[in-house]
Amino acid sequence: MRARKGDGMGVRRARAAIVVAAFMACTLLTTTLAAAGTAGRPGGHTGSNRRCHAGASGVGDDYYPVYGNGGYDVAHYLLKVSYEPATNRLVGVATIFARATENLCSFNLDFQGMTVRSVVVDGKRAAWSRSQDHELTVTPGHALKKGRRFTTVVRYDGVPRTQQIILGPDFSIEAGFMHTDDGAVIAGEPEVAANWFPVNDHPIDKASYTFVVTVPAGLEVVGNGRLVAHTTHGRSTTWIWNAPEPMASYLATATMGQFDLHTYRTASGLRMYDAIDPDLFKEQVDPDDPASPTFGEIAEGSLARQGEILDFLSQQFGAPYPFSTGGGIVDDYDNLLFALENQTRTVYSKFFFTDSISGDSVVVHENAHQWFGDSVALAKWKHVWLNEGFATYAEWLWSQHEDLGTTQEIFDALYNGIPADDPLWQVVIGDPTVTFLFDNAVYLRGAMTLQVLRNQVGDRDFFRILRAWARTKAGGNGTTDQFIALAERISGQQLDDLFRTWLFTAGKPALDAVGATQATARVAATASGGAARIPPAAAMLLERVSKGALPLRR
Repeated sequence: MRARKGDGMGVRRARAAIVVAAFMACTLLTTTLAAAGTAGRPGGHTGSNRRCHAGASGVGDDYYPVYGNGGYDVAHYLLKVSYEPATNRLVGVATIFARATENLCSFNLDFQGMTVRSVVVDGKRAAWSRSQDHELTVTPGHALKKGRRFTTVVRYDGVPRTQQIILGPDFSIEAGFMHTDDGAVIAGEPEVAANWFPVNDHPIDKASYTFVVTVPAGLEVVGNGRLVAHTTHGRSTTWIWNAPEPMASYLATATMGQFDLHTYRTASGLRMYDAIDPDLFKEQVDPDDPASPTFGEIAEGSLARQGEILDFLSQQFGAPYPFSTGGGIVDDYDNLLFALENQTRTVYSKFFFTDSISGDSVVVHENAHQWFGDSVALAKWKHVWLNEGFATYAEWLWSQHEDLGTTQEIFDALYNGIPADDPLWQVVIGDPTVTFLFDNAVYLRGAMTLQVLRNQVGDRDFFRILRAWARTKAGGNGTTDQFIALAERISGQQLDDLFRTWLFTAGKPALDAVGATQATARVAATASGGAARIPPAAAMLLERVSKGALPLRR
């Protein structure tokens, strides 16, 4: 491992192994004892005079009907995997600690590809089957009574699949478990987790995670949360990361490869882990310019501002950073064309780091997701504007903080710069469908909705709404209807027309139709021929619209 001087990242062999072994043993013993008990056979009585039944094969998401599963709630995943980059083969043991919320004869896990070798529930072999290339159905030897805690261990192996994110009609990009020349980048939305471990794969069921990952010696593993230990034995190194705060499954990562791993604390004391591929310090942004900086230098500079950025966002959102660690990962993988807000450890495409403004902006966006998207997760995927609109608006707030253009100037530039016949205006962002789930409209129109709301209710109530949403929904899930109800309650205004126009009506909104204030009305004057500066944040967004969905900000 290549660690910077002063990082305190030496190999803690015997001591670390003892600590980790004790931690794992206590966790497994406590959970197993809690799960002990008696229950009837599948299909029989459970002791409560109620027959058991099969858990649902989905949680009722309109867009992804088989994602997630019913009948249980996961508390913790212990993922012990080994990965060989030369063959792309992964061998895994997933231990899943859960509680039954119904009387279960059987239950499902989401799992795609690879080969299941065995399934054990509470120490006894369980029957299992697979269907729809997505469902792993587990039938324990005895039924699981409602309220019972139980442990499931799945052994599996194979080559994890690489997925495609749909960005529009006939347009997608690589995502999920992405095999690289020296390891793998694990990032995707909504599909990634079920491609490398069995899981209840929907944001509605958050859980904590422990990752125990073995790779060839000389490679690093960067996961969510805190680095507990890493030990080398012969030709292999095992890395252990622990993420104690509940997390949606698509945000889990254990990215592997060669990285310069830098650990430090921000001025406010938050522990950070930044991992940058050393090859990026050799790759110039503009190879034709001898004076051009490298991707690595720009990424390093933007990540160095994370403490400052988190303090700023905390002030804006009226809530402290919601997790115990932070940081980012930047790999030199050309097919990685997005950034994803993996909880506490964002994965970034190198292509965001072409200049410091772009680099800082994407770091703001992804760290804003730690509040809106990670801590406050969506309850169904159709509410995705609550993630992307809020994170995009955070970029606008940062732009104003940096004197690079106010939020209103950015709104004006976008409203003027995107003609009424542009397809972007036809996307109904409050219910975008799977095809347009990550369309530019969800980001831009989502942020514009917030600016129109701010103009309507005023700064005082707007930031009260934003802060109440971050505070009251922290650690949980939210919906568009809940956000609208909160906005109306705090402002004392009836806002149906505003949200109907901006979230649920196709076409470019007429500003006077949503009670636009005098500040918003400047758009009409600017459009008639007046000159106005275009802030860098607006210029970047307009470029994205003109070129399609890339680079995609996640």
